[in-house]
Amino acid sequence: MIYLMRHGQDDENYIGGWSDGLLTNEGIAGVIKTALWIKDNLKIKQIICSDISRARQTAMIVNKYLNVPIIYSDLLREQNKGKLNGLLKEDVKRTSYKIYLKKVNIDTVFPDGESLESLYERVKSNINYFMQFSDDTLIITHRGVINMFYYILRNIPLDMDKKKFKVDVASVHALDKITRSIKRIN
Repeated sequence: MIYLMRHGQDDENYIGGWSDGLLTNEGIAGVIKTALWIKDNLKIKQIICSDISRARQTAMIVNKYLNVPIIYSDLLREQNKGKLNGLLKEDVKRTSYKIYLKKVNIDTVFPDGESLESLYERVKSNINYFMQFSDDTLIITHRGVINMFYYILRNIPLDMDKKKFKVDVASVHALDKITRSIKRIN
């Protein structure tokens, strides 16, 4: 079994994507709570982590309780929002980019970024790489990436419902490599 964890809460007033935003105090507290649950319920041998700041910070907090090797990977990055990465949403509302806050579809490409469909294809093309990790690996990544695992492994058509699979901040999901199935466990 491989486990996927979404990073802790960051400041939702900013566009995430490939931004360098860090966790909020509430996000840190949530990650600590999840880390304690992981320590008590799972036998993690290594952490594979997105190289985006909020995921790295999450991994460092979790690893205070696990003390296992951490490997960082750009393959686990969230959808690239291009020129909008890290911008304050209120500021974007006053620019020509404001359409990207409302009118996006799975094939809408962010300026100098990627579409949700591109993220799906990126995860799909690397899914066997992720499946090769040994059992008891914890992958710390982003909601978009974990959602793509759900869409791909459950063979569900991609849509814009980012809350469909309940990939909440600091949630943990079990990926069974044998049955190629995924479910939320915390």
